[in-house]
Amino acid sequence: MAAEAARPRLAVAPGSPASFDDPHGWRQEALCRGVETDLFFPAGELGEEPVQQAEAAKAVCFRCPVREACLEYALATDQPFGVWGGTTEAERRSIRRRRRRRAAVAS
Repeated sequence: MAAEAARPRLAVAPGSPASFDDPHGWRQEALCRGVETDLFFPAGELGEEPVQQAEAAKAVCFRCPVREACLEYALATDQPFGVWGGTTEAERRSIRRRRRRRAAVAS
């Protein structure tokens, strides 16, 4: 019991995708709620440690029932940092480029 009392318990980790006001409620179902925010914000994109950290964050995301909503939020609001919806900054840039190309071809 003493070990449990010493462990910090967060209802919503500040800065995590689940920490913002949400009139639609999708963040209430996010698995990142209560997970330390640092996990989702690796220091950089290159190197073994940041890559492993991003993979650990993605493992949370890939089990999450609102991953798609989180990803669309990150894309719509141009989130420049962190893992959102199971994607890194570079992966979101790639998704945006593909979507722009598809839109240009479609028009």
